[in-house]
Amino acid sequence: MLSGIRIQKTGEPDVIEASDGRLTLSVPIQIKRRSGRKLVTLPNGETVRARPWDTATTPLQMALARGHRWLAMLEFGEARSLKEIAALEGIDSSYVSRMVNLTTLSPDIVAAILDESLPGHVTLFDLSSGTPLLWDEQRAVIAGNPE
Repeated sequence: MLSGIRIQKTGEPDVIEASDGRLTLSVPIQIKRRSGRKLVTLPNGETVRARPWDTATTPLQMALARGHRWLAMLEFGEARSLKEIAALEGIDSSYVSRMVNLTTLSPDIVAAILDESLPGHVTLFDLSSGTPLLWDEQRAVIAGNPE
């Protein structure tokens, strides 16, 4: 993944399925350097504005990053349990558990967190506690009409 550049999907991508079940996705873009900066040029010639590199991360973005880091620690055997991670970090195990719950959010909700475009009424507590596992139900909760 390119650091500092958010690539938006446009047009019709090519999808190639391998015999082992992997998918290869090809999206027609160009990355150009201009004055030391990388610009993504879309097939229609438009350039995508990169997010400024010096913006401070929000608490929700930090929580999402922590959740993914802690899940990776479990997956790679660096820790055997959430309690062990909590002990290593010197924090409460229920907090670790809630942040790991953020790793089950739908990709569009994660993108909204990263783009800072979530509705204002959505809080970290809303997303980390009792959020449904099904992505459509998550979207309904975010929209304010839980099913």
